[in-house]
Amino acid sequence: MIPIKDYNPTRHFPIITVVLIALNVLIFLQDMMTGHYEPMLVETARGTIKVNQYIGGLTANYALVPARLIAEPWNSWYRVFTAMFLHGNWLHIASNMLYLWIFGNNIEDTLGRFRFIIFYFACGLVATAAQVLSSPQSSIPMIGASGAVAGVMGAYLVLYPHARILTLLPIFFFFTFIEVPAYIIIGYWALLQFISATWINSGEPARGGVAYFAHIGGFVAGISLLFLLGGRQRSKRKGFF
Repeated sequence: MIPIKDYNPTRHFPIITVVLIALNVLIFLQDMMTGHYEPMLVETARGTIKVNQYIGGLTANYALVPARLIAEPWNSWYRVFTAMFLHGNWLHIASNMLYLWIFGNNIEDTLGRFRFIIFYFACGLVATAAQVLSSPQSSIPMIGASGAVAGVMGAYLVLYPHARILTLLPIFFFFTFIEVPAYIIIGYWALLQFISATWINSGEPARGGVAYFAHIGGFVAGISLLFLLGGRQRSKRKGFF
């Protein structure tokens, strides 16, 4: 299921959400234009093979490596923030920015711009911590805004569980659009993260895979921070459901 849009209007233009999306896209374009190919080993069903993978110029210098952060935190701490704006490919950034746009505008509208900035980066920090703690000796670079976006989705699930989401649903070789409540599509996404973190490489983003523990950490952080920042009370005062 791929969410396309929600039917949950906001009272104010989501300027912070738009700025975050713009920064991510601009940094991604710069990253791609300054990159190079590097040989790397990829594990397949038939064994380990060697391939040339394109590494962005910014990714090479600003991605977060858990083992390096643990060994030299004074030299790597800033990568916790820079890695949030880096993405591996077009699908990676497109999916993250789509989810941020659909769910982020309402969370910004509820929390207010300043609180939303704190909320977003705090979710990203907790997501990074969760992934690093799950694989502290990993030398695989961590990049992406998905941990922070997962926090946004967690907050949206609490505030607007019944909001209607227009969703693209593939059925064999056909595609159809359906409207489903937010708790179904976000709940389905969250369930996949928990299952994958348990059964697939213990959540480690092996060879360019997915950092599932970062998603789980960000998701839980989003729910917790929503209450700490008074989001639940603010939504009630504004008359949101």
